[in-house]
Amino acid sequence: MEPGPFSELNRTGTWRDYVTVTKLGITVGNMIAVFAGYWLGTKTAIKAGMIPSLDIWTMIVAMVGTALVIMAGTSLNNYIDRDLDQQMERTRKRPSATGALTPRKVLIFGFVLAILGTSMLLFVNVLTAVLGLAGLFVYVVVYTLWLKRTSTLSTVIGGISGAIPPIMGYAAASNTLDASAWAVFAFMLLWQPPHTLALAIRRVEDYRAANIPLLPVVRGFEATKRQSLRYVAAMVPVTFILYGLGTVGFSYLIAAVVLGIGYLYISVEAFYAKDDMKWAKKSFVYSLFYLITLFVMMIVSAN
Repeated sequence: MEPGPFSELNRTGTWRDYVTVTKLGITVGNMIAVFAGYWLGTKTAIKAGMIPSLDIWTMIVAMVGTALVIMAGTSLNNYIDRDLDQQMERTRKRPSATGALTPRKVLIFGFVLAILGTSMLLFVNVLTAVLGLAGLFVYVVVYTLWLKRTSTLSTVIGGISGAIPPIMGYAAASNTLDASAWAVFAFMLLWQPPHTLALAIRRVEDYRAANIPLLPVVRGFEATKRQSLRYVAAMVPVTFILYGLGTVGFSYLIAAVVLGIGYLYISVEAFYAKDDMKWAKKSFVYSLFYLITLFVMMIVSAN
């Protein structure tokens, strides 16, 4: 009798290896965005008379299902990128690159997670499941298989997948995508390029060694800084839309204005920085602080 896929997973590789290929940090970070989206969607659903109060059970199922789909995407990304990961200092110790997990095991693991996650999301509603599959497709096929190896647009188009988790949360609670949901989507879509480009500057030699055509590799740091500033300048006013729609309160607006000014200052500071690596680290760290704080303020001040 031929062994099934689950026995194949257990044959070699520790549980830590499987956790590593899921890029757990990315998944955990996304859960903040998913919860914020769910919370805003809940407020919308309550105001529309769709539900009487927060549905904790649906929230848990939606968050776990979304986490599994995200982990499926990162696992499949590890499977596809194992040749690139072997060439980069930052990634060469990943189990998929070292051989601690065979390509077959990583592939099976990714598909199992995708099936489990999508099945859970279908229990929430079809819209959330469809969004999850759309995000998975963009991340695995459009970004990882295609654009990452061929175009500087990978950070922009690939960002669609990163902007989907919060609206999955919104859809899970309200079974709809209204202007508020799309405002959050637009914010996340514009946030990702400057965040990724800051990392790309810091790891430029890694990406160059792997022949990955990110902007710092192809066009240099100055062009990357200009592009980053454009995205930040476009993003900051977008963060005000939720307040204009009445979705969040004044405290959120104050935070968005203050943090937005801070992000713009750092982005302009790039052109006067004497140490590009030091600036890139500062921008990268601030982008995370900015994102997390705004999502927390969405939750705290949701109307």
